[in-house]
Amino acid sequence: MRTRHHIHYAWIILAVTFIGILAAQGVRYTYGAFMEPWETTFSTNRATTSAISFISFIVFAIFQPIVGKMIDQYGIKRVFYMSTLIIGFAVLLSFFATELWQMFILYGIVASIGFGGASGVTATVAVTTWFQKKRGLALGINEAGFGAGQMIIVPSSLLLIDAVGWRWTVCIIGLFLICIVSPLLAWLLKSDPFKAGMEPFGYEKNQEEKQEEKPVVQAKSKADRRFWFLLIPFAICGFTTTGLMDTHLIPFAQACGFSAPVTSAAVSTLAAFNVIGTLVSGILADRFNNKNILVVLYFTRAITVAFLVFAASGSGLVLFIEYPILLFIFAISFGLVDFATVAPTVKLLSEYFEGQSVGLLSGWLFMSHQLGSALGSYIPGILFDQTGNYQQSFIMAVVLLAIAGVLSARLPQVTAKRDYQKI
Repeated sequence: MRTRHHIHYAWIILAVTFIGILAAQGVRYTYGAFMEPWETTFSTNRATTSAISFISFIVFAIFQPIVGKMIDQYGIKRVFYMSTLIIGFAVLLSFFATELWQMFILYGIVASIGFGGASGVTATVAVTTWFQKKRGLALGINEAGFGAGQMIIVPSSLLLIDAVGWRWTVCIIGLFLICIVSPLLAWLLKSDPFKAGMEPFGYEKNQEEKQEEKPVVQAKSKADRRFWFLLIPFAICGFTTTGLMDTHLIPFAQACGFSAPVTSAAVSTLAAFNVIGTLVSGILADRFNNKNILVVLYFTRAITVAFLVFAASGSGLVLFIEYPILLFIFAISFGLVDFATVAPTVKLLSEYFEGQSVGLLSGWLFMSHQLGSALGSYIPGILFDQTGNYQQSFIMAVVLLAIAGVLSARLPQVTAKRDYQKI
């Protein structure tokens, strides 16, 4: 039990899960940094190394509902720190790889199983378990860990690769996860506040009675319109963010003729504003209607991608190249709405299906995001080989985002009493 003068342990849980997400998912985002060194080492081409990423997304997606089930069975703590260990050993063992097929197994399969466990599903369940109030803020902070990992781990990996080579870089990253991050998670994480002799943050004594009054129909959850109207837009979210932009923004900028320093700075800017956007989204999720927040986010994202449709056109491309500031304007505007959909989506899921298996439902939700990401990384590559540009991919993204906005608008209002506590 916390006293009046001590911080609630829920905030410790939040800090630890933030670090875990930053480290594990930050390592996942470093994939692009290793593509060129691997192509040189293993004498292969870009399509083959891209296939490793595609397989990784698929494995990640498949394991999301499995991880949700494992969390319900074994607890947040065990799943999180064991997943981090799996990533660490897979990355460390890649130091000894002599053939590319070994990277398919180590990164595409083994590490990706770990990524699935040390993911948004586990962090989401931790937050919804430990926070009854300020849940949106906590979800936003957790989601900011993805952007923070992109800002910290990716540039660090690039510098290490340049200084000591990719093999010693994976050695350092693997040991960091095995010797520092995983033990920290094992030491400080607690799966259930009540079993630990505590209560969730903002817990009310009559909370259990309230939940008993609510009907629980778990078998019908996935047949519920609310579930699908969260699932489909979240898949589109994955297609347009982790899939399309995180994979193809750098090649698009290079194809436009931007220099490496300008492109790198733009990507860093996007990641920085991604952190800001997720934090703001989390705060707003506790104050306003989350359905309306999603509508605004998806349509705003559609507008930002529509800007790239113009920029990639014949007349727009000249203006785009002559004024690099336009690339940074896109990076800022897209970054603000990049991962900002996660907090309101997860908060709506927890409110619609309160008292049900949050771990399993979150697993299905994040699986849809990763499947969307896999398609978003693969389809634009095919279209680029056929057309030599990203116009069709950007137009497709605008249409899909408009659909996501419409489906979000069709979500019903939350019937349960909402808590709009001041932050």
